[in-house]
Amino acid sequence: MIPDIDLLICGAGPVGCVIAERAANVWGWNVLIVEKRRHVAGNCHDSYHPSGIMIQNYGPHYFRTNDPTLVEYLSRFTEWIPGNYEVKSFCQGQLFPFPINLSTLEQFYNRRLDGNSAKRLLEKTRVPIDELTNSEEFVLSRVGRELYEAFYLNYTLKQWEIHPRDLAPSVCGRIPVRFNRDNRYVDHRFQIMPKNGFTAMFSAMIDHPKIRVLLNADFREVQKYVSPRQATVTSGPIDEYFDYCHGKLPYRSLKFDLVQYREEYKQPCVQINYPNDFNYSRSVETKHITGQKHPETVVTYETPQAVGEGYYPIPRPENAAVYEKYEALAEEETRNNRVHFCGRLAQYKYLNTDEVITEALKCFDTISANRVVDFPAAIRVAKAG
Repeated sequence: MIPDIDLLICGAGPVGCVIAERAANVWGWNVLIVEKRRHVAGNCHDSYHPSGIMIQNYGPHYFRTNDPTLVEYLSRFTEWIPGNYEVKSFCQGQLFPFPINLSTLEQFYNRRLDGNSAKRLLEKTRVPIDELTNSEEFVLSRVGRELYEAFYLNYTLKQWEIHPRDLAPSVCGRIPVRFNRDNRYVDHRFQIMPKNGFTAMFSAMIDHPKIRVLLNADFREVQKYVSPRQATVTSGPIDEYFDYCHGKLPYRSLKFDLVQYREEYKQPCVQINYPNDFNYSRSVETKHITGQKHPETVVTYETPQAVGEGYYPIPRPENAAVYEKYEALAEEETRNNRVHFCGRLAQYKYLNTDEVITEALKCFDTISANRVVDFPAAIRVAKAG
């Protein structure tokens, strides 16, 4: 047995690092993190390409939040630089600002518009639908068929290999439509990047004498030799934890192709979407958000695929029904064995980086509220006080 462990954690991604940091600093617990990969930070992991250019290994992570307390918490482990999160969509041989805004509409319809005239235009083009039941209806009801087919339809088919009419309204509903010239990808109050990257930030979190990390390790094997005094946290796939007893939960994966260019910048912005051209769905030039100065650049081309590492839970009612069965098992496992399930794979839910960290902090609060107290020690401390 591996002795003297208070908290056992599966995964050294954002969930594992945040909960480990809190447990070590708040309660002084001994924490063991078990990670199957050769690095920390999970899908937020960034590293240096052989060219010396920093890349985000598992696709772009744009940190944004409206929560100042979350920024305050993370600022203990990193300095920040502004996040230049600008995305364009390649359509009809042109680059359009995306999400759709006033400039997109002017360029697409080749006419001068202001906020009011743009709203009147979309009022004419949109398809009136009383009850929205899927993503296709959601987009059609907002912008009409022409814009839907230009920017949404084929991108969604690439990303999910599912027609938008078979996806929940929330899938495309996450993307705003603006009647101003704001070219930012998101509207959040804080749009920032860790100055030295995400891996440096999460590594600083777990740089603590009470925290041990096992890399290249199989959690199920290690778990046989650890009996944590307080709790276990898993951020791995919930269906895998329960040996797929209700069947496998499906995910979309990604293939990343990195291309080095002998020029300072290849793209005008960090991300370009390709809804109708090429097999890949987007290209990402990380230098736009890291602020790194380098005479060359690297662009990552992402191609969605059905096989490989699971990145995106597929939002369909039948998958939600399967997850609910696993969720019931997870709740029972938490009650009986103090095992907590947190994160995108453990909760089968699409979560942005800020949302994952918020979920981890909530999970830590739950663990704290149900912690095992050494009553004799507590009494001794009280008497000494």
